[in-house]
Amino acid sequence: MAARPLRLLACGDVEGKFDALFTRVRAIQKKSGPFDLLLCVGNFFGSTLEAESEWEDYRRGAKKAPIQTCVLGANNQETVKHFQDVDGCELAENITYLGRKGLFTGASGLQIAYLSGTEAQSEPAPAYSFTTKDTASLKSALASSSKFKGVDILLTSPWPKDVWLYGNSPEEVDTKTCGSALVAGLAFALKPRYHFAALEGASYERLPYRNHTVLQENARQVSRFIALSSVGNTSKKKYLYAFNIIPMTSMDPAELVKQPLDVTENPYRISGKDSHRAKQASIIEEEPAAQFFFDLSKQQGKKRFSTGRGDGQHSSPKQPRKPPQPTGPCWFCLASPEVEKHLVVSIGTHCYLALAKGGLTADHILILPIGHYQSVVELSSEVLEEVAKYKAALKKFLKATGKRCVLFERNYRSQHLQLQVVPVPLSCCTTDDLKETFIVQAQEQQIELLEIPEHSDIKQIVQPGVPYFYVELDTGEKLFHRIKKNFPLQFGREVLASEAILNIPTRADWRECRYSREEEETLAKAFRRDFEPFDFSLTD
Repeated sequence: MAARPLRLLACGDVEGKFDALFTRVRAIQKKSGPFDLLLCVGNFFGSTLEAESEWEDYRRGAKKAPIQTCVLGANNQETVKHFQDVDGCELAENITYLGRKGLFTGASGLQIAYLSGTEAQSEPAPAYSFTTKDTASLKSALASSSKFKGVDILLTSPWPKDVWLYGNSPEEVDTKTCGSALVAGLAFALKPRYHFAALEGASYERLPYRNHTVLQENARQVSRFIALSSVGNTSKKKYLYAFNIIPMTSMDPAELVKQPLDVTENPYRISGKDSHRAKQASIIEEEPAAQFFFDLSKQQGKKRFSTGRGDGQHSSPKQPRKPPQPTGPCWFCLASPEVEKHLVVSIGTHCYLALAKGGLTADHILILPIGHYQSVVELSSEVLEEVAKYKAALKKFLKATGKRCVLFERNYRSQHLQLQVVPVPLSCCTTDDLKETFIVQAQEQQIELLEIPEHSDIKQIVQPGVPYFYVELDTGEKLFHRIKKNFPLQFGREVLASEAILNIPTRADWRECRYSREEEETLAKAFRRDFEPFDFSLTD
C-alpha cells in the first residue's frame, strides 16, 4: 500500500502575530481539512509589547495553537530569552522549538533538517548566530555516509546566497547583499526536496533545481526553494505555503527522482564542490550565462599549441582540422566508391543530403558530412555550421509541405555520422505527442531519455567516442541518452513508425522496406526537384 502523503504548512516571519497566524490556519483547516504540521521559519517572536502580551496567552495555556507547530530559534538579541534550551524544547502546548541545529525525524519517516539563527558576521559569534563550524558539523552528521540521499525538508531563517542563479530572479530583494553562503553550502550538501526561509519580507518560489550532474551522476530528487513573507503584511505577499509530501524513505526510487520540465541547474554548484562555496561566492556572478546547464569551464580534451619558441605560453592560430580517415570501406564518405550516389539530392561544401535507404517515408532524408566523421561531437565548426544550414532549410521545406521534422542520431555501432531527418505530417500529432511517445517508449525499454536545453551543444555533454542516442524536435527541444551497454539499433525508427505517430510499424526496420534502384532514382529526382527552392547549396 502506498504511503499517505503528509499535509504540511510552512510559514514565514510570524513576528509575534500569533492570533493572526492561528486564525488563518484554522480557516484553512476548516476549508481544506486537517494538516499534519506547521513549520515556521524566520522571526517567530516579536519585540513589541503587543507581541509579548499575545505570547503570554499561549505560554500560560489560555490560548492554544490549532496544529502541531515547529519553530526555529532567535535571529536577534531581543528574542534570545524565549529559547532557553539550545537542544530544543516545548515553548507552549503544540509549539515546539526544534533547537540550534539538527535533524527531526517524524513517526512517518519524514526528515526535517534545521538550522536556527543568522550567519555570524563577527567573532565571537552572538548567541543567535551560526558559524562555519555549525554548518560543517551538521553536514558531517547527516551527509557523510555514502548511503545519504538527501532530506525531505530544510528549514533556515536566512536565504541561501545566489539561490536565484540559473532560475527565476526574485523581484523584491537586493541580490548583491541577500543570503548566506553558509546556508547555500548546507543546501548543496543536504539536497532537500523543500527548503524554506524568510527574513527578507519577500515571497519567492524558485524554479526546481537538480541535485546531480547530468549524464555523469545518477539522477537525484530535485529541490524547491520557497521564501515566505511575514504574517499579516500589508502588501498581501504570501506567508503561508501548503503542500503534500510523501517521505522519501517511503517513495519508489524512480518516482522520487523524476525531473520536472522546468528543472534548472543547481545554483550552488561551483566546479562540482561546495567546500570553497564561501570563498567563491563572488565569482559565480561572473560566470557566463551560457553555462546554465552543463559545467563548460572544465578543460575537456583541449591542448595548448606550442609556438615553437619553447615557452609554451602562447597559442598559434588554429588550423582547420582534417577529418579522420576511415579504417575500411565506408558507405557514406562521398569520395568512397561504396557510396550510392543516385540517392544524393544536395551537395554543400562540407555536407550533403541523401535519401535514406529503406526510408520510413518517401522523403526520409539523411544529413551527412562529406568527410569521415563518426558523430556530431567530432565535427569541426565549419561542418557544424553547414549542418545547421541544412537543418534550417529542411525545416522550411517540410513546413511548406505541411510536415514537421524529427531529427535523430544514433552514435552506436556506426562508423559514419548519419543525421536522420524524418518528416511527420502536422495533422498526425503535435510536438508534445512526439516527445511523450519517445519518452514513454524509452521507459518501456529501460532507456533514460533526458531533456536537454534547446541551445545546448552535444559537445558539452559527451566526449568523442562515447556512444549516445539523440533526438531533436521541430521546436528545438532535445532528448538525449548516453548508451552504456546495449541499445536497440532501430529504436528511433521504431518510435516514429509506431501507431502513436506514423502508424507504419512494418517499416521500423529499413531492411524490410527497401526500394528497387529505379524506385530510389525516381524518389531522389522528385525530392531534388521539390527541395530546389530551399537548397542554399545551389546559390552559395
